[in-house]
Amino acid sequence: MAILLIYILIAGCKSKQTPPSLMEVQEDKKVVMDAPYVTMSPDTLYDKILGLLVGSAIGDAMGTSIEMWPRKSIEVEFGFVDSLDQVIREPSPEGPWDYNLPVGGTTDDTRWKVLAGKYFVENAAKFYEEKVDPRPFAKFITDHYSREIENLKQTDSFEPAPFEDRMRRVGEAVNKFYGGEMVCAGMLYSPMVGIAYPGNPDEAYQAAYQLAIFDLGYAKDITALTSAMVSAALSPDASPESILDVIKEIDPQSYFKSRLLGRTAYQILREALYITDEARGIKAFDTDELNITKDVTDTLYLAQLQKAYKLLDAKNQGVPFHSGEIHRINLTALIFSDFDFRRSLEFVMNYGRDNDTVGAVTGAILGAYYGFNQLPDDLKTPVVNTNKNKLGIDLEALAKELTDQLLQHGIVLSTSSAVPANN
Repeated sequence: MAILLIYILIAGCKSKQTPPSLMEVQEDKKVVMDAPYVTMSPDTLYDKILGLLVGSAIGDAMGTSIEMWPRKSIEVEFGFVDSLDQVIREPSPEGPWDYNLPVGGTTDDTRWKVLAGKYFVENAAKFYEEKVDPRPFAKFITDHYSREIENLKQTDSFEPAPFEDRMRRVGEAVNKFYGGEMVCAGMLYSPMVGIAYPGNPDEAYQAAYQLAIFDLGYAKDITALTSAMVSAALSPDASPESILDVIKEIDPQSYFKSRLLGRTAYQILREALYITDEARGIKAFDTDELNITKDVTDTLYLAQLQKAYKLLDAKNQGVPFHSGEIHRINLTALIFSDFDFRRSLEFVMNYGRDNDTVGAVTGAILGAYYGFNQLPDDLKTPVVNTNKNKLGIDLEALAKELTDQLLQHGIVLSTSSAVPANN
């Protein structure tokens, strides 16, 4: 009897196990795609990478002369921007580095991408470690500017011009220029991070998030998403849907789980969809209200365009280079223009605000999607030539170096052994 009583007491002291839930939620587990991420020929890979570089530079170049201009000023002087123009603008650290560049001249949006591209070429292996370390990238940037400072110190001239030129090269301050606000700093170079992970937007997002060293708040999420969209666009199976789906599907930092706000970048996508729907809903309009001084035959398109602009105006941030605003204009341009390269950039340019930066982001995504060969000749040829001959930026050579690194590290499974020659 005593033994039975002891057994009952022991059994009663045992902790009761919670019965398994019928709808047990399992935490998502990160699935890392083994390299190679995609399969394509070296020619196709090179074409897409060069398309990214040149497409971004086209967007930058189209906006260089009218960066930050009010929309009315653009209308008065240019009517409707649909091509490249000579850069009639004083040089500045963040703008062009020389006076009155020819057609195709670019600004810091292109220089930052070149800098990030060179970092990848010299440090490609660091991108395929378990977690990308931002410190070598930060050192690469500071070393670059340290060299520019030394060049400034060694300037030997009685005239001010050489000193002014060197000062512009160190004027893009590495610590304060982008600080204190959720600006688009990381978006200037994050498309280049996407090159390291073609067809693998999850890895592109996580690497760009680590390298978003200038960003605050949800600007880091938008920077990383920009890289992920480029990664998706570099896939041979890319589509407009797969590029936009990145914003809904890739969220390793769990921004969607923000209890009070949710994911701001996704809310901006919804706003872009709404603006497009409202603008395209216009079927009747007053031509006197279009206010376009250049003859454009598609007046319905212009009426819808200006409706989209008015809706975007209501969402503007305090500074035009705010990451949320750049993201919103970019997405609206892509969706409104059905991912058409020229029309998307027309949308961005004629809207105004920080149109060269938005154009550089939009052009990078679409350039990666279509590839260099499908970009308009009247836009790509002068951009390639001016950057090479006037600015010392050889986009074709950089594209080849980037292509070689991806092939050497086995990130892309090649369907042939040919590698594009550098012209």
